[in-house]
Amino acid sequence: MDIKLKLFCAVAETRSFSKTSRIAHLSQPAVSLQIQALEEFFETKLFDRSGGEINLTPAGEILYHQAKHILEHYTDIEKEMRKITGAIKGGFTFGASTSLGDHVLPRVIIGFKKEHPKVKISMMVGNTKRVEELLKSGFIDFGLVAGECMGGKLKRETIMSDELILIVSRDHPWVKKKVVSILDILREPFILREEGSGTRQKIEEYFAMHGISIHQMHIAMVLGSTASIKEAVEAGVGVSIVSKWAVQREFADGRLKLITFKEGNIQRDLSLILPARKHLSHVMDEFLIYARKYPYDTFFKKT
Repeated sequence: MDIKLKLFCAVAETRSFSKTSRIAHLSQPAVSLQIQALEEFFETKLFDRSGGEINLTPAGEILYHQAKHILEHYTDIEKEMRKITGAIKGGFTFGASTSLGDHVLPRVIIGFKKEHPKVKISMMVGNTKRVEELLKSGFIDFGLVAGECMGGKLKRETIMSDELILIVSRDHPWVKKKVVSILDILREPFILREEGSGTRQKIEEYFAMHGISIHQMHIAMVLGSTASIKEAVEAGVGVSIVSKWAVQREFADGRLKLITFKEGNIQRDLSLILPARKHLSHVMDEFLIYARKYPYDTFFKKT
């Protein structure tokens, strides 16, 4: 029933079966079947699909408000039970933006699991916009992201900090430089992350601070992951800006060169996001305490 209620709430909020299917990584027929099962269980229609729009019926409105209430209180019940038993177990699902999910959090999860082997953790990785969509639709319990929240009704708390850095191939003319001007970027093919990426959002903000629009740049490619950007830069397709955490191995191997801007570093906060009324379970609280205290300064080799 839990997944049915989550899917129902997602359809109610997005007004779209297709969008819900993309958010949940399910086929559209699978989403429709879950909603149909709810309608059969309650013996009433929950959505009015007339006029080319999807709207809640009166019965659907009642179920939506009750379902949100039920889903919110699942974690409250678990938290109270864990306080009584003192055990750190159970599970949760969270979303992580790409730089965090691919390069930082796997080691944090492994460390936490070594201390609490009974805990089950699922991590869904995507850009900041996708993590926010998953959170609003109830498919994850919280998010750890690099970008600013796109919408309201979300709490945000800084967990750690990150630095974005310019990367070039080992054959690039800048390979012997440690510092370049941001204006030099205008003459270079640039590889950019996709819309909705927290990294792209921060790059655009930094450029705008120095009077540069991305429309003035020579955008060679727009790619959907840091891994693909690193490969393109290594192949000499262009230069890019990525999380310093994401390129330590390539820097150590000599495959990529890291360069800073004379105008200053690009710093950003990495944040916890969750719905304003969300109550975290005991195990989620413990994981976030562990994540806050993790020794990130020794996480990678110094550059």
